[in-house]
Amino acid sequence: MNGKSKIADGLLVKQYQNGDFKALPLLVEKWHREFCNKAYWIVKDADMAKDIAQDCWKIVISKIKDLKDPDSFSSWALRIVYTKSLDWIKRDNRNKQKLNDYYHEQSFVEEEKEGNGNIKQKLLKAVHSLPEHQQTVIRLFYVQDYSLKEISAILDISIGTTKSRLFHAREQLKLTLKN
Repeated sequence: MNGKSKIADGLLVKQYQNGDFKALPLLVEKWHREFCNKAYWIVKDADMAKDIAQDCWKIVISKIKDLKDPDSFSSWALRIVYTKSLDWIKRDNRNKQKLNDYYHEQSFVEEEKEGNGNIKQKLLKAVHSLPEHQQTVIRLFYVQDYSLKEISAILDISIGTTKSRLFHAREQLKLTLKN
């Protein structure tokens, strides 16, 4: 970007900060493609890059009134895009690793089921008799050693729902194993 463009950005930001809400669509029109391109350059996923750009606009719109140096809009906004893109990569890598660990443990549990004693077989049979959502919580909590907070994030459910599923699964297992 050249100096003239920075001045134009600074002017648009000042106008928006002073209550001229028509300046914001001009900034969006000017910078949206750049946000998408920057995000794509980092995440290498066109759809995700568009989502990241949208999320960045939400942040920009909510914080632009506090921008002290309107002429620094371009570097400020692109830093937001860069940071959000890196956050997405980190989150995506964590989720892939968690799923990989989960599938690895599933195969391990199945191998144990075939090779070990009667108690484990009864327990595994009891776990398999649970509804799928309770099985998942039991496996993540006891096999994978995830915390309730981590399980709720992985399954995208509330912590209360996670606790409830774990409680009901335990109660059902107690009843099944007593009989």
